[in-house]
Amino acid sequence: MKLHSITRRSDMLKCMLCHNAPCSTACPHGVEPEKILRHIWFNNEDYAAAGLAESNPCANCPAPCQQACLRPGEVPIQELITRLHEDVAPYLDIPQPGDESSLQTDLCGIPLKNPFLLSSSVVASTYDMCARAFEAGWAGAAFKTICTLDIHEASPRFASINGADGSMIGFKNIEQLSDHSVPENMAVFRHLKEKYPSKFILASIMGQNEAEWGELAHTCQENGADAIELNFSCPNMMEEGLGSDIGQVPELVERFTTAAKKCTNIPVLAKLTPNVATMSPAAEAALRGGADGIAAINTIKSIMNVNPHTYISSPAVHGQSAVGGYSGNAVKPIALRFIAELAKNPHLKNLHISGMGGIETWQDGLEFLLLGASSLQVTTAVMQYGYRIIEDLKTGLNYYLHAKDFNSVKEVTGLALDSISETTDILERDTIIFPQFNHDNCLGCGRCVISCADGGHQAIHLNEKRQPILDGKKCVGCHLCRLVCPTHSISSAKKRISRQH
Repeated sequence: MKLHSITRRSDMLKCMLCHNAPCSTACPHGVEPEKILRHIWFNNEDYAAAGLAESNPCANCPAPCQQACLRPGEVPIQELITRLHEDVAPYLDIPQPGDESSLQTDLCGIPLKNPFLLSSSVVASTYDMCARAFEAGWAGAAFKTICTLDIHEASPRFASINGADGSMIGFKNIEQLSDHSVPENMAVFRHLKEKYPSKFILASIMGQNEAEWGELAHTCQENGADAIELNFSCPNMMEEGLGSDIGQVPELVERFTTAAKKCTNIPVLAKLTPNVATMSPAAEAALRGGADGIAAINTIKSIMNVNPHTYISSPAVHGQSAVGGYSGNAVKPIALRFIAELAKNPHLKNLHISGMGGIETWQDGLEFLLLGASSLQVTTAVMQYGYRIIEDLKTGLNYYLHAKDFNSVKEVTGLALDSISETTDILERDTIIFPQFNHDNCLGCGRCVISCADGGHQAIHLNEKRQPILDGKKCVGCHLCRLVCPTHSISSAKKRISRQH
């Protein structure tokens, strides 16, 4: 299977991924540009192209979709769809799969229709929200953490770091736990189970002492929860001794896991904090306490966006701010590191790992699976794009599994673990792979020259045609040039060069 990327986000910088997009309403051919653009945005081009009609209705169309766009003429809708027809569809290995049975998996033995759950947060905090998510196709939800605390939220409570396309790269929140009472939340559980008996309810809880951890776990089970998630990781608690304060102390993790397990006979997952050097001590403590699985990671403690005029960090609440939880696609590399650590730990081999932290596309989710997660949880991407992203999460992963001849999503779990080491000592260091320049695509901007000169080894210069030329005697094969090239015109040479030559 080849993952096609002929239509990149850079072609869609002006697309706003609208709700009930005017482009689809204006299309005279029923093509639904709104969905196709969303497929492109979420790296799901193969699936999108596989679903296109054999002939391209956009070819001779006056493109009313582009004029109906809220940014008329700024999004090349016709060109993007035509590229899918001409440059992707002819080279696909398979058509769109007819079913999603390969996505079926389980969480501690309890069936899931697919591996994607909402993570415990505002996106799973009411009956209506969970119901709409279930209708959209999510397999279940980790409900917003239930507690007996009197929760009053600050306003505002969110901040973000945005990329060139306006989307959130990193997201900070100072949100706390559910502000509904335990009886109110239990009524939601009962209603959800009655209406959606096949959907998975993961009850996130936080107690203030051993008795309360046990009572909350028992109460959630009695009202329909399929499993319990112990929140040992929230970084935003008003009171000390809660949330991530517990997750940083293995003895407390073991004690409160034991307390919860004594009062329930459904699976219990410990949700651990990333605000530690290593997660294994807390995970092993959870195992000693009887945990059936681990959920990771929660948000990372952060400070961001200090205003240069007011000197206040974001979000600013009446002239004050606070350390809060950082999430979004930017934290994915950190999350993957912890998932791999847990999955490679031989003492934890029987524990289910529910992975989260920056999952936005199906490929993000696949990376978590390849490094040992068996279920996946999502929040920040839902907050930005809505429950509708489940369509691309499911169809993209399903298409990948069929194209690669996997019968089940379970077959990919852990496949990348053998390539990961905690140190760089095992890496081969005797050969160099040179970069290779595609002069047909190169526009001659010289960004590779600048980066190599000021951040590399002064191995590239432009010739009289503004084409990059490599000095093999200076190049060390770091590939910084590939990363900075704005036109993606640099690839890896296939031949390895011995350092001795």
